[in-house]
Amino acid sequence: MKSKWLLFEIIGLVIGLLWLSPFYLMIVNSFKTKLQIFDDTLGLPKEWSFQNFIDAFEQLNFMQTFLNSLIVTVLSVALIIIFSSMAAYALSRNKGKVSNAIFFLFVAAMLIPFQSVMIPLVKIFGDLESLNRWGLIFMYLGFGASLSIFLYHGSLQGISKSLDEAAMIDGASKWQIYWHVIFPLLKSISVTVGILNVIWIWNDFLLPNLVLGPGQETIPLKLFLFFGQYTKQWHLALAGLTISIIPVIIGYFFAQKQIIKGVSEGAVK
Repeated sequence: MKSKWLLFEIIGLVIGLLWLSPFYLMIVNSFKTKLQIFDDTLGLPKEWSFQNFIDAFEQLNFMQTFLNSLIVTVLSVALIIIFSSMAAYALSRNKGKVSNAIFFLFVAAMLIPFQSVMIPLVKIFGDLESLNRWGLIFMYLGFGASLSIFLYHGSLQGISKSLDEAAMIDGASKWQIYWHVIFPLLKSISVTVGILNVIWIWNDFLLPNLVLGPGQETIPLKLFLFFGQYTKQWHLALAGLTISIIPVIIGYFFAQKQIIKGVSEGAVK
C-alpha cells in the first residue's frame, strides 16, 4: 500500500514540475540578454539584470496598457455575470416551447468557433477600430453569454420555485426576487463563470486585434510589439510577460478566499 502511494506521489511531483517548467523558463530567461537566451535557454543567467524589465515596462507603456486590460476585463465579466444570470433565470422560470428553443439556441452557439464568424463580423461592422473598447466589451458580452447562460441555467434547476412564490406573496417584484433572493444563491456559480471569463478575456488577442485602435491596446496585444517581421525580442517579451502576470497573482491572493469558497460550494452542490 505504501509503495502504491509513493508511486502516486512521484507521479504528482513529476506532473507538478512539468506544469511549473514554463514559468521557470519565462522568469529565468527574462533576466538574460537575447544572446544568452539562445546560448543557454535552460540555465540560470550569468548576471541578474533588471534592465529587461525596465525596457519592457517603458515600451509597453505598462500602466496605461494594464488599465485598458483591467477596464475591458472587469466590465465585460460584470456584464456577462449580470445579464447571463438574468437570462438564465427568465428561461428556467418560464418553461415552454419558446424558452426551450431560445435556451438550445444559446447552447448551440457554444459550438460555433469565433474564427468562423470573424470575417462576417468585419464585413458587417466595417472599420471595427471605430468601435473602441466599449464595442469590444459589448462583443465579449455576446460571445461569452452562451456558456455562462448554460452554467447558470443548470445551477438554477437546483433552486426551488417555492422561494420565488414566497417572495411574491410578500409583495416582491420579479426584479426584487431575482436580485435579492435568487442572485445571492448563485454566488458559487458566479465565481466559476467569473474565473472562466476572466481567463479568456484577459488573455484574448484576436478580437482586440480586430477592434482596438492605437492607445487602447490590451496587454496581449501590446506584447506583440516585441515580435516583428525580421526580429523577435524574446528577452523583452519574456520580461513583459513576467510583469503582466504579477497583477493577476496579486489579485488572486486578495480574492483567493472567495474563489476557493465559491468553487468548493459549487462542487458540494
